[in-house]
Amino acid sequence: MHKGRLEAFSDAVIAIILTIMVLELRPPLGSTSLVALQPLLPTFLTYALSFVYLGIYWNNHHHMLQSATRVSGGVLWANMHLLFWLSLVPFVTAWLGEGKLAVGPVALYGIVLISAGIAYYILSQMLIRVNGHDSPLARAIGRDVKGILSVVIYAVAIGFAFFVPVVSCVLYTMVALMWLIPDRRLEHVPEGNLPAN
Repeated sequence: MHKGRLEAFSDAVIAIILTIMVLELRPPLGSTSLVALQPLLPTFLTYALSFVYLGIYWNNHHHMLQSATRVSGGVLWANMHLLFWLSLVPFVTAWLGEGKLAVGPVALYGIVLISAGIAYYILSQMLIRVNGHDSPLARAIGRDVKGILSVVIYAVAIGFAFFVPVVSCVLYTMVALMWLIPDRRLEHVPEGNLPAN
């Protein structure tokens, strides 16, 4: 099964998610003063964090698929599972931006993040299964310590949402910063082991 359609479909879905998210940003009505933007700061900061997260997923998804040579029906469904959770990012972003760090929005934001992280891990494992445990992809991913650590931090952040929601937001930001640089493990897979475009 060729991976081109999977990549093109995933790119299109993520582009649509980003478009939906930016459409949620509304300028202040009836004012042209910069001071009028101040109440929108939490909304913008949440948008920026979510934009970074979606960029991280798009970037690492691209590198992971470039490192794979084959996909299967299971990989397609694992990819759909990841896209499902990513498609919820605009909803939780809007709610968190308007929620003034309330427990519900902060916790739900974390639940979507942890679910997307788990879905990405499942996708990587499905790709390894199809491409072989001795494949360049499998060797590049290795034990995926950073991915597992991210899920642990998300779980801790969700717990904090019920007591000190601001700590949760700091932890969500920490994970994003941890992943901001593309996954070097996949970037360093030798060119000869990558399929022709």
